[in-house]
Amino acid sequence: MGTEIDLTGASREDGRDRLYELFDDVEAGDTLHLVADQVPGFTLLRYQIEHNIQFSWDVTRDADEVRMAIAVEGDLAADALPDFDVRVMPPQRRHEVLLKGFDELAPGEGFVLVNDHDPKPLYHELRSTRGETFEWEYLEEGGRGWRVAIEKTEESTAPDDGIITRYDVRQIPKSERHPSIHHRYGMIPEGEAMEIVAPHEPQPLKQEFQQRYGDAFEWRIVEQEPGRVAVWITKRADVDGEDAEASSCAGKDVHHDGHTHHAGEEADGDERAASEAGEDPDVEVSQELDVREYPPARRHELIFQAYDDLERGEAFILVNDHDPKPLYHQFTADEGPEFHWQYRQKEPGEFQVLVGKVAEGEEASLDPAEEGAPF
Repeated sequence: MGTEIDLTGASREDGRDRLYELFDDVEAGDTLHLVADQVPGFTLLRYQIEHNIQFSWDVTRDADEVRMAIAVEGDLAADALPDFDVRVMPPQRRHEVLLKGFDELAPGEGFVLVNDHDPKPLYHELRSTRGETFEWEYLEEGGRGWRVAIEKTEESTAPDDGIITRYDVRQIPKSERHPSIHHRYGMIPEGEAMEIVAPHEPQPLKQEFQQRYGDAFEWRIVEQEPGRVAVWITKRADVDGEDAEASSCAGKDVHHDGHTHHAGEEADGDERAASEAGEDPDVEVSQELDVREYPPARRHELIFQAYDDLERGEAFILVNDHDPKPLYHQFTADEGPEFHWQYRQKEPGEFQVLVGKVAEGEEASLDPAEEGAPF
């Protein structure tokens, strides 16, 4: 069977109902062709778990929609967990879908997460927000095919105190604290907050945020007692990227809720390193990607998809209306040594960056190594 279905414009509930109706009639070997506004990841995960069946899927993206080929692999063994491949989703959506999927699991249910990098930040997020309610087992490691079995062992409760997520760094190895936090911060929507719990105010992390994000965040201590400090970091919606970059590089002081942010003079050191790393790498430019006409969330989807589509030795020119440096930090947290970032133009309203994957043996422009300062 090669059924086609168009879900563009459909509500989440309507899309779920229509997909469930189609899935109920499929057999092993069938392929469904889907057009939608975004990958219906949560629906795919839930159907596989509820019906003990395995799907696989390929995705192509146009400017405003996704096209999926969903293949029915067949029934799973009674004690097997279905694969859930999130590599086809933009990074900003992965944690959202995975956390919702985890919350809907009953004790004893689970899935095998398939990801293109080590999903350790998700592990720390689940431990910090859902506690000791799951088992986590690496099945395959390395490259772009990480596989982790996640099984819920008891009921859990998601945070409901006005934050989107929490990281309790007292439970996280020091070397993994900052990368996990920056990785997740890059994915939260503007206006949302994440909570950091530490034995004392994490000043080294605060300094990193000042250097990386300038005036684009708010740092607020919400709880303080001996051995425990809770900080809310809010991604501000009232500061655009150009203003954030200006405040970061100008070295001005930023005040929020009684705390003074001193934007250091070295705020653009990583930028200089990425821009002045010497000769251009030997890469073939495949396209110019101008994202200025799209809203921020859609820009990120297009940029990450363009990067995922690159082969080693290929690159594209990113054109944006402000400095996309926060994306640089997210890429360096997620990608391997092949990632290259090099500024080509910095003008008001038009920034151009060469983004690519260098060929084997080539040296990419990298962020200076950060010293692992304890909290």
